Amino acid sequence: MSTTLPSRPLDVASPGIVIAPVVPPRSALRPLGLGEVRITGGFWGDRQRVNAAHTLSHILGRLESEGWLPNFDLAAAGRLPAGRHGREFSDSEVYKFLEAAAWEIGRSDDADLERTFRDVVARVAAAQESDGYLNTEFGRPGQQPRWSDLEWGHELYCLGHLFQAAVARERTRPGADDGLLTIARRAADLVCDVFGPDGIPAFCGHPEIETALAELARVTGEPRYGHQAALFVSRRGHETLRDIEWGRTYFQDDVPVRDAEALSGHAVRANYLAAGAVDVAVDTADEALLTSLRRQWDRTRGRRTYITGGQGSHHQDEAFGVDWELPPDRAYSETCAGIASVMFSWRLLLNDGDAAYADLIERTLYNVVATSPAADGRSFFYANTLHQRVPGVVADPDGTSPRASSSLRAPWFEVSCCPPNVARTLASLDAYIATADADGIQLHQYAPAQIRTVLDDGRPVSLDVETVYPADGTIRVTVNDDAAGEWTLSLRVPQWAEGAHIAIRSGGELVDTHAVAPGVARVRREFRAGDVIELELPMAPRVVTPDPRIDAVRGCVAVERGPEVLALESTDVSGIDDVGDVCLIGDPAPFERDGRVWVRVGHRVVPTDRWPYRESTAPEVADADAVPLVAYHDWGNRGPSTMRVWIPTS
Repeated sequence: MSTTLPSRPLDVASPGIVIAPVVPPRSALRPLGLGEVRITGGFWGDRQRVNAAHTLSHILGRLESEGWLPNFDLAAAGRLPAGRHGREFSDSEVYKFLEAAAWEIGRSDDADLERTFRDVVARVAAAQESDGYLNTEFGRPGQQPRWSDLEWGHELYCLGHLFQAAVARERTRPGADDGLLTIARRAADLVCDVFGPDGIPAFCGHPEIETALAELARVTGEPRYGHQAALFVSRRGHETLRDIEWGRTYFQDDVPVRDAEALSGHAVRANYLAAGAVDVAVDTADEALLTSLRRQWDRTRGRRTYITGGQGSHHQDEAFGVDWELPPDRAYSETCAGIASVMFSWRLLLNDGDAAYADLIERTLYNVVATSPAADGRSFFYANTLHQRVPGVVADPDGTSPRASSSLRAPWFEVSCCPPNVARTLASLDAYIATADADGIQLHQYAPAQIRTVLDDGRPVSLDVETVYPADGTIRVTVNDDAAGEWTLSLRVPQWAEGAHIAIRSGGELVDTHAVAPGVARVRREFRAGDVIELELPMAPRVVTPDPRIDAVRGCVAVERGPEVLALESTDVSGIDDVGDVCLIGDPAPFERDGRVWVRVGHRVVPTDRWPYRESTAPEVADADAVPLVAYHDWGNRGPSTMRVWIPTS
């Protein structure tokens, strides 16, 4: 598939104008937004094209057919609660659609999408009450009172997504006359009145509004919103909310944020809260809180994160397990948790500049976010197992699935947070590619791209990035303009990329080449138009072994190639339905052939008796054969199958 460049030209923005989801007032790195970076094709460009052409319209169609958007029409007509459809948080999916549409309009100037956006905003506006309250589930005769179920009601959560949609709109279309920012501000003012220092001393059971209020404060210049975000963060962890069967850890009300050692409880909520806490810490210069959040990120990555970057090993409460509790066949690894993890890591990356955060973002983007949508962008994984024991079930294309455990991708869910979350992430992905600082430009994620920006001192920079990554590891950056003085181009070298090299060419001549270690490769020079900096990342497939404390995969290995985790899918193993019955044979080293990565596996001979425990003996294996692996993000696209990421070595 090829992707054409969206019609809207890049703007050479000033450092004070950034069209991005996260724009901190102070940070080590300044994000380069949609006006400065444009993905032009490749792996992510293809997914952005599908997102724009198919996913957004698919989501809007289901919001209509499920009744979640018509709920606003019923509210405006005074006909609720009769006829309301969807869960208590269904309003939020409408707001996430609006955010995704706002970013996409910012990328492409799509006139049809602009008309759709305005129509949806008008329907939302008609449902807002005179004091700014906006929710279709609470507050009317026959409904529960406002703010009466903070544990489960999601009122503030929904408003958070409204605020983020308004931020996206204001950044992509400043001063637009559709009214979305006014709607958001009226609701935010009400939140500050109701939950401020003299108001209800509580918060939402599902964090999300914290990041939204912080960014709304940044885009409007209203400090009250930032103060409210800080208040919500500081109130958590003091056993304020009612206890539930899974304990207050579920919604992070058991330990104050700054005292936590790792993320715990519901994985989406934990990451959203951590992202919001970073925003608060940055805006208030709270270094102690930042130190705590770095500690939590580090332990969570090192002990509670799957090889895919996925997080959450409990199905019943969609939650983190304890350290090293990472069973592949029970991995929940919710798509939304992966997106929230990217949000948390990105904020720390902007503040600290540490490439480790970008490494986790890359891993999560390729192996969670890219895994969720089908190739046509019209069905999705909600959860992302690492071991499918039985073939999945083909979903009814017109049906609505329960919250998925492990099956094939489904077009819609009763809890359908993931599809619009994927859509808003892909639509804004250009803003996660590169940053700038006083010394130069940093590339964090690799995709074919145009970069047009200015350095802090006003010097323009024009770069073109060419690559087919991750198909191969060559990233070629061409400088288009002469520089008046030296500046630094920094390129992330992933942690797995031992043996990477960089080459610098100027005037068609090779002027330098050298090995670079994992971390950051920096090229500082007085660049000339036509200079080419080429980073070569080693892409040979590699065998990865787990920490022995991860009991569930002891004695297994996984195979990775570049940023992609690979999987063994039964579709590629002849004569066997369950890949749980195979193991690696001999040298586990993978090899490449016909554009795919292969391993040698054998079929275990299943004992005839039914008792599964016996004295230790070497397993009997027959029918050794070479089989190809599939990129994990592509599994399940060829029909029902079994699959595993971790493969036994005996």
